[in-house]
Amino acid sequence: MQLLVSVGSAAEARAALSGGADVIDAKDPRRGALGAVTPRVLRSICAAVRFRRPVSAALGDALDEPAIAREARAAAAAGVAYVKVGFRGVTRPDRALALATAAARGARATGGATKLVVVAYADALRAGSLSPSALVEIAARAGAAGVLLDTAFKDAGGLFELLPPETVGVWVSAARAAGLMVGLAGGLAARDLGTAAALGADLAGVRGAACTGGRTGCVSRARVARLSASLGRSDGRLRPALV
Repeated sequence: MQLLVSVGSAAEARAALSGGADVIDAKDPRRGALGAVTPRVLRSICAAVRFRRPVSAALGDALDEPAIAREARAAAAAGVAYVKVGFRGVTRPDRALALATAAARGARATGGATKLVVVAYADALRAGSLSPSALVEIAARAGAAGVLLDTAFKDAGGLFELLPPETVGVWVSAARAAGLMVGLAGGLAARDLGTAAALGADLAGVRGAACTGGRTGCVSRARVARLSASLGRSDGRLRPALV
């Protein structure tokens, strides 16, 4: 299983990279679960990583097809490997499919290899979103590369507090059966990484666990290194990335 670390700046990207993160995820934690960084910050993060690791970019929750296609295209042009899109406030499967398809189309528009990751929420009812199982089918139909199960709200506990591991495991199995890469995130701590790996996740995403001062604090190289070591790696050692 690989480790994704969300960063909000080039400096944080360098800390995550040197700590041993497998995927550097551009995200502004002050703007919610999928808060997008500015185009300038995204370019600076990509420049700091310099293709040594894949970079993913959170684009927020899709509500408008032309807008999400345009945002995905811009992120692809910056050099990211993945764009992450959520569907908070979208309750119709046909609408979610249209939005996901637009995002996938935008990601491919520059002719590169940028792929779409559809984000489902464990707290879907509170977020006014489709269920995680419904979004697996939508991701597969839209041509997404993967799905990520996250939490929309950060005030009610982490992923495994909202859903029992057994339920998450069923979802992971369904996503893998659909041919999708599978990620887990949402308030994950070091103790949760073993559970995520045992459930068959391809990657685990962290923010707060990698920071001093909580999720709106600063990414710490030492904290990332400890998380990486908990997965059986040597401190700061770079590994072939999942692409």
